[in-house]
Amino acid sequence: MPTLVNQPTRPYRSATIDSRRWDGFRPRQGDIVVATYPKCGTTWMQRIVDLLLHQSPAPRQFNDAAPWLDATFFAPVEQDLATLEALTGRRQMKSHMPLDSLPVYEGVKVVHVVRDGRDACISMHNHMLGFVPHMRELIVQAAASDGMDAGPGRIETPEDPRAFFLGWMAAAEAEPPGPDLPFFAFEESYWRRRTEPWLLFVHYNDLKADLVGEMRRISEFLEIDTPETVLPTLAEAARFETMKRQGDEMLPKLRLAFDRGADRFINAGTNGRWKAFLTEADIARYEALAEHKLGPALRAYVEHGRRIAGDPRVLADA
Repeated sequence: MPTLVNQPTRPYRSATIDSRRWDGFRPRQGDIVVATYPKCGTTWMQRIVDLLLHQSPAPRQFNDAAPWLDATFFAPVEQDLATLEALTGRRQMKSHMPLDSLPVYEGVKVVHVVRDGRDACISMHNHMLGFVPHMRELIVQAAASDGMDAGPGRIETPEDPRAFFLGWMAAAEAEPPGPDLPFFAFEESYWRRRTEPWLLFVHYNDLKADLVGEMRRISEFLEIDTPETVLPTLAEAARFETMKRQGDEMLPKLRLAFDRGADRFINAGTNGRWKAFLTEADIARYEALAEHKLGPALRAYVEHGRRIAGDPRVLADA
């Protein structure tokens, strides 16, 4: 077994994920983990990694070959581990765990995508509104079987996005925190290890601003030799509009989870939608919590990305 370069310091469990599911994971040289707070561009990055690995813009059902190993409600952990063991070539998988609960082994690369917490929250609101009844039942049953609470008060979603945001904020402010790790603590767990050679920070804003350039960075980090003549073609396949158009072809199983399938899951792809309905007091409340929970450099990076705040590897904490 390769050496652990990131030793988990605590287990992490919520109504939907469980760090113990990584206990049976057997790493291989070159494995790639896309690790994010939910709704920060996880599937977008998985598609980017898939494009770089295959060097082809063809739409593929990449999710089946990239298990979400920590998730408790899709498949038994034995099934996910068997899927990984059966794969040939370089493998990718996804995680929504904080870094202090995620084992990282020598030879494994971790790509961490960051987004403004307000954007992640509003994207999650759309995500949860779209669940079909069967999906809600799966989550509740999986949580209950593991002694966790995912009852009506946790899975039902208000239609009003501001009401959802206020609930998200209350959970982020709670002391001690509840079972769902707050956004700020999640991001801080990755920030502490930002200079590690096996970890790459990528920001949603930077992907929007310069997709070709960011895909070049990701390709170099993953040690994939992508010709400059090929990058624009791969980037075109990774653009939001292309992914939305090809969503049902690439992610057909989403029809089983969401009311509009991939069209709901690959929703707007934009930032700042919260500005339309949050009050000045709501925004001030978020900013005060961000100032309290994050250092200046991390706060600037979370809000703006590398092009404005600077490269996380060289940014100081203060």
